[in-house]
Amino acid sequence: MSGLLALLDDVAGIAKVAAASVDDVAAAAGKAGAKTAGVIIDDAAVTPKYLQGFAPARELPIIWRIARGSLFNKVILLLPVAILLANFAPWMITPLLMLGGCYLCFEGAEKIFHALFPHGSAEIKKDMDVRDPGHLEEQKIKGAIKTDFILSAEIMTIALAAIEAPNVWMQTATLAVVGIGVTLAVYGSVAVIVKMDDVGLFMATHGRTGPGRALGRGLVKAMPALLKLLSVLGTAAMLWVGGSIIIHGLEVLGFGWLGRHIYDIANAAGYAVSEGWTGAVKWIAKATMDGVFGLILGFVLIPLATKLVMPAVARLQAARRTG
Repeated sequence: MSGLLALLDDVAGIAKVAAASVDDVAAAAGKAGAKTAGVIIDDAAVTPKYLQGFAPARELPIIWRIARGSLFNKVILLLPVAILLANFAPWMITPLLMLGGCYLCFEGAEKIFHALFPHGSAEIKKDMDVRDPGHLEEQKIKGAIKTDFILSAEIMTIALAAIEAPNVWMQTATLAVVGIGVTLAVYGSVAVIVKMDDVGLFMATHGRTGPGRALGRGLVKAMPALLKLLSVLGTAAMLWVGGSIIIHGLEVLGFGWLGRHIYDIANAAGYAVSEGWTGAVKWIAKATMDGVFGLILGFVLIPLATKLVMPAVARLQAARRTG
């Protein structure tokens, strides 16, 4: 009997450790996931554009396929690489983060440049040819998954840098939870957003009460403005996150001049207002300066990317196809 009680006590102890480990994973995943908020916003803002031009019946299946591709990107492709880097080449994490930050700054600045100076592209027009809807759907899904891969790499790298795990298994579990949770959050939100106008239309035409039909019409009318706002927030988030990543990376590499000045200016702005607003004003000031730096860096990177990097990548892809 005493042996059985001892065994039950051991089992209870193991269960407590397992429960604590689950709690630790959840807490670490929540902390790491919060660090990726800016990129998540942009990911959610980018995806709806891939659904433009398709029948409503195809929207959810397309989102599901992109979400599956996103999970594959994060859990199968990126997670093992991230764990290997963290345990065998941790010195590479900061440079990779900074490279991803440069990409975010470039993307954000390029969106603003395109808005200020609209320009067309023969390739984009060709890609938007809807004579073959099936081909267009496949191309859109592939394009969305490629874009997701870059954003997912940034999300996983940011999360990895924020994880404080005692061992590789906890690190792996936490990163997997972040990857799955972020994917569900992003594409669940996208599904709700893109179907909201359909819900509104149904309410407007089948609602049994006047207020219900009015709410439906309001949802339909509000969706274009919501999508535009989401796009603006996504662009701002890209510049803010990208700029802050570069500034922090420079500090880690021993070039902390810019980061210290931004910190001092943000502190001064915070202490210039009443005490209850100090924290908010400091955060807004720092985020604004990080975003302005990201925008300036992005504008610098536009000619470098469009004139050198992209043509070089295109030549390599052409050479590989012909070879």
